[in-house]
Amino acid sequence: MNIKFRLILMNFMQFFIWGAWLLTIGNYWFSNNLGTGTQFGAIFSTMGISAIFMPALMGILADRYINAEKLYGILHILGGCVLACLPLVKDPSMFFWVMLLNMFFYMPTLSLSITVAYSALKNTGNDVVKVYPPIRTWGTVGFIVALWTVTLTDNETSSNQFYIAAAVAFALGIYAFTLPKCPPLLNRDKSKTLTDRLGLKAFTLFKTPRFAIFFAFSMLLGAALQLTNAYGDAFIGEFKNIPAYKSTFAVRYPAFIMSISQMSETLFILAIPFFLRKFGIKNVMLFSMLAWVLRFGLFAFGNPADGLWMIILSCIVYGMAFDFFNISGSLFVETQTTPEIRGSAQGLFMMMVNGFGALFGSLASGVIIDKFFTLADNSRNWHGIWLTFAAYALVIAVVFPFVFRYKHNAALKHAIAHA
Repeated sequence: MNIKFRLILMNFMQFFIWGAWLLTIGNYWFSNNLGTGTQFGAIFSTMGISAIFMPALMGILADRYINAEKLYGILHILGGCVLACLPLVKDPSMFFWVMLLNMFFYMPTLSLSITVAYSALKNTGNDVVKVYPPIRTWGTVGFIVALWTVTLTDNETSSNQFYIAAAVAFALGIYAFTLPKCPPLLNRDKSKTLTDRLGLKAFTLFKTPRFAIFFAFSMLLGAALQLTNAYGDAFIGEFKNIPAYKSTFAVRYPAFIMSISQMSETLFILAIPFFLRKFGIKNVMLFSMLAWVLRFGLFAFGNPADGLWMIILSCIVYGMAFDFFNISGSLFVETQTTPEIRGSAQGLFMMMVNGFGALFGSLASGVIIDKFFTLADNSRNWHGIWLTFAAYALVIAVVFPFVFRYKHNAALKHAIAHA
């Protein structure tokens, strides 16, 4: 089998597993009255908790002790076992611990999949920079197909979504053992200290004001990302309690509507080079923040009938909100750090976004929704929720251009020119 196709299949299943439940678990949680908004925020925080340290720990194992493709397969099989048990859990506290265990197994596979792909492509003489991005795009396709599978089979509020994810996790776990070997290499280099391997050296960047500010905003925007992942599907799904909207397409298949966000990602990725050359990296980051304001604001005024266009437009805007900061931010890190800490600096960037940012967003949003926007009948004031989130994003966007200052260097200019 062609190596590119094998890696496409790996990426497709990798993100299918996540897409089968990530956007629909909120609908499942609230529709089945499994707990409060605060408790759900804790459930969603498991991604942030695991992202802070598990990828680094598993990276050490793959670097020193076990083939990356084997570790990748083992983690998916273990994750599949946990996902299959999740529907049996009804207690909110136990649900948290089981989901945390699942994320301990899943989150490291995101980086391990890249390690396996890069190794396989390099060993077969492929140009990683040119060949890998189209392969990775199939991960987004897998995420979308998973969403469609769950929504079109009417499983958005059903525990079947976890069984679907578990089945694909088992399949990918077994398939991983057939992938090209990716043996440990760090044994050959004794010069790296434990601090270097854990990426802790990159924390010295916090001594530089522009990086301290950049990482702070990375965390704040990471929190914004979790808000739509956690509550977008549940928001549309709760319109079923209003007779005028109950039979609309969006209410029957909310995950199908939400999947437009992932489709938008692929389009805005293609547009990033133009925006970088035309407006510069700082403005592209600012566009991302303003896009988050629109994302939440359009949700606040949208509905599944005559206001469906607002929800759809919000999903389209998501591509700019998500990709513009993540990709321009990684480019900033790549060109503004020295080569010896570049890799760990990228890891720190992702830790701030997907680790601390996700943890902050999940916990804070759950408490805010419970305290201020949960009504007596246990329904939620979504208009107020989304306006609050929009105000949060607007404050970030207003403050950012005044406090984030940096100077172009030759590397950054070259990267933008050739983006």
